[in-house]
Amino acid sequence: MSQANPAGPAASPPIECEMCLKEIPESAAFTPEGSDYVGHFCGIACYEEFLRKRREAAASQE
Repeated sequence: MSQANPAGPAASPPIECEMCLKEIPESAAFTPEGSDYVGHFCGIACYEEFLRKRREAAASQE
């Protein structure tokens, strides 16, 4: 006879913000859609910084 887990369902492990590497719960991560890959950000400021650095890298390759 199986018993229910008294602590509830297992929580997913924390993920890291792509920019600042701060650990955040997956449920709180900001994940923009339409990227070549999935990136998780702790907030809009880190996402905007990511976009700025990406634009600078693209401009330096031209």
